[in-house]
Amino acid sequence: MPSFRPSADLDMHYEVDDFTDPWRHPETVLLLHGNAESGLAWWRWVPKLARNYRVVRPDMRGFGKSSPMPRDFHWTLDRLIEDFCLLMDHLGIARFHLVGAKIGGTVARAFAARRSERVTTLTVVGSPPPFREEAAKTVGATIKLFEDYGVEHWARQNMSNRLGSAFPQEGFDFWVKYMARTALSTQLGFMPTIAIADIRADIPKIKCPTLVITTEESGLGSVDAMREWQVQIAGSELVVFPGNSYHVAATHADQSADATLDFLQRRG
Repeated sequence: MPSFRPSADLDMHYEVDDFTDPWRHPETVLLLHGNAESGLAWWRWVPKLARNYRVVRPDMRGFGKSSPMPRDFHWTLDRLIEDFCLLMDHLGIARFHLVGAKIGGTVARAFAARRSERVTTLTVVGSPPPFREEAAKTVGATIKLFEDYGVEHWARQNMSNRLGSAFPQEGFDFWVKYMARTALSTQLGFMPTIAIADIRADIPKIKCPTLVITTEESGLGSVDAMREWQVQIAGSELVVFPGNSYHVAATHADQSADATLDFLQRRG
């Protein structure tokens, strides 16, 4: 089980998948998962990506098999970005393609803006707008929900919006139990900080080729709302799939991975 210690308080779990021909020197794709998830969330992407790229799937600080964080941990986007940069240094990878889903897409956009020398391309899949004003207003109630009922209750309450109306019930139940593994202390610190981070100033600073993927009726915002910030990234592209889920990397995994591969081959 590979792990790396970017700081004294973190044992970061990660996986590297590489099924390219052994005589090749493949480029690397770094996949950043969403809130209450882990690198496991990308299981349907790996068979598609890893035949042509080295794929690195870390468990973000606090999540999955990485060290849980205490409630009073000082969460910042820069700290998360530094964790991932140190991991890639550890693996000897200077530049890479960056893909983020949900809150991982928030981290990825800030990453591409603030550490542009590391990022070759950016793909954002089913991710929130640069600032979630309504979520910021209700964060106190969200924290109370966690305190009173725990992570599994929270996941179950909003899973239908996350996965949409067409996702199978067995998949719904899997995702609830999977996300419920997250430490409560991590969530209590993450929700009022990273989950409502304001990256509006970062968006126009992104200069690398960028792909944004959403659905027609995403609960994170209309297509027009997504386009409002997407067009601020020069030369970026928007792909819209039918459906009403916002966890597009899960509900439209094959289509999203195919769109990402096409994008990397055209513009990487």
